[in-house]
Amino acid sequence: MLDFIQSLVAFIFALGILITFHEFGHYWVARQCKVKILRFSVGFGKPFWRFDFNVPYWHFGFTHSPWNPANWRKLLVQREFAADETEFVLAALPIGGYVKMLDEREGYVPETEKQFAFNTRPLIQRLAVVAAGPAFNLIFAILAYWLTFLIGVTGLKSMIGEVAQDSIAMHAGFTSGQQIISIDGKSTPTWLSVIDMTVSRVVNGGQVVYLVRNRNAQEQSITIDMSKVSIDEMASGRLLEQLGITPDVPVLPAQIGEVTPSGSAAQAGLARGDLVTATDGKQMKSWVEWVQYIHAHAGVPIRVEYIRNGVQLSVTLTPEATKLETGEVVGRIGAAFDNRYLPDESLYTLERYPLVPALLKAVDRTYEMAMMTLQILGKMIVGEASVKNLSGPVTIAKYAGDTANLGIVAFLGFLALVSVSLGVLNLLPVPLLDGGHILYYLIEAIKGSPVSETFQVIGQQLGLVLLLGMMVLAFYNDILRVVG
Repeated sequence: MLDFIQSLVAFIFALGILITFHEFGHYWVARQCKVKILRFSVGFGKPFWRFDFNVPYWHFGFTHSPWNPANWRKLLVQREFAADETEFVLAALPIGGYVKMLDEREGYVPETEKQFAFNTRPLIQRLAVVAAGPAFNLIFAILAYWLTFLIGVTGLKSMIGEVAQDSIAMHAGFTSGQQIISIDGKSTPTWLSVIDMTVSRVVNGGQVVYLVRNRNAQEQSITIDMSKVSIDEMASGRLLEQLGITPDVPVLPAQIGEVTPSGSAAQAGLARGDLVTATDGKQMKSWVEWVQYIHAHAGVPIRVEYIRNGVQLSVTLTPEATKLETGEVVGRIGAAFDNRYLPDESLYTLERYPLVPALLKAVDRTYEMAMMTLQILGKMIVGEASVKNLSGPVTIAKYAGDTANLGIVAFLGFLALVSVSLGVLNLLPVPLLDGGHILYYLIEAIKGSPVSETFQVIGQQLGLVLLLGMMVLAFYNDILRVVG
């Protein structure tokens, strides 16, 4: 229950930030174009908080030469028309937002204010106002990635542990002990960076060049044809498995941390700090191996040998049979790994960049994520990728909660990824989305007059059907993921 609440709070917080930034893009550009703003709403439905605020129109500029210090006090010059009285609103449904502008198509506009109506602005200004929302989402992603690279991301070094027999990686030339230095000339110090870059190249398809370094510091270029890798398998989290690569990960000992009072581990006398060495006479080399053994022995008594304060002890306990959401029955004893254990620091590295390189890398990452999102959507349309890859609010909320647990860097990365997705999706030429309005304005630019109201109404109806269909499909995928 606590995890659900945390995920929900993180989800609402994340959406609130991204929606506000998106709508602020529309708001700010509209004000620069002298459009009067009636309401700035974060969320839909009935407002539960509102604030009316007179916002004067200011712009940056000089009335005289900027090179004369005596004129610097005149940096802020008030525009020559009245202030807006904008209503700022928080509404009940945090699934979107809107900026309501003065517009003759939506109601009566006094003659004295027609010059401030959105529909009276030149075509290029209307186009800029509509495009500003998605543009600000991409700007937010750049800022979030920039902060991420400035703070630094601690990750597992991109060292290869094992290479599966007869796998794509083995045939390409990968061997155990190599470190992946770069992909297509871009540095990959951690497995996170390796996976991020490989994912985008799987979507692109074609040849990808990996630069690896072996234990003797010798470097080698290895090329893989990514057309052999399934996008759907990759989306399910099996990218490295498809390639046949297992990262060199630290082996965590079977050392017990927190125990549940009602669990069989506590009842048998096991406590924090106990180091499990063997079970039923079989040596336990890692925590993962021990957990797998317990899962496989639901309801079966097992003999556990362990060390406490340097003394070898043993105890018999019975893992409790637990049915998972998938229907599988596994054994559990109510014990967690000892999070006080510190793995070998030499296996980890900090990926961090100075101010300007971090910004350049943030721009590059945002561009790659935007292109990848478009390519995946295109492959879904032509049937080269499954629509099961669509995620709804349940999945997004889960990721929000998970990344919030991992810290600010992980949460910033999540915000950046979702912001890119929102920006790209809103630019699609679908009526009701910003991209649909941009399409109308481009048609207007070509034909020399606005599209007819009938055409817009039909487009809105089609857009509504399409968006509802996508939402239903995304919810359906969420349900399937929850029930397994």
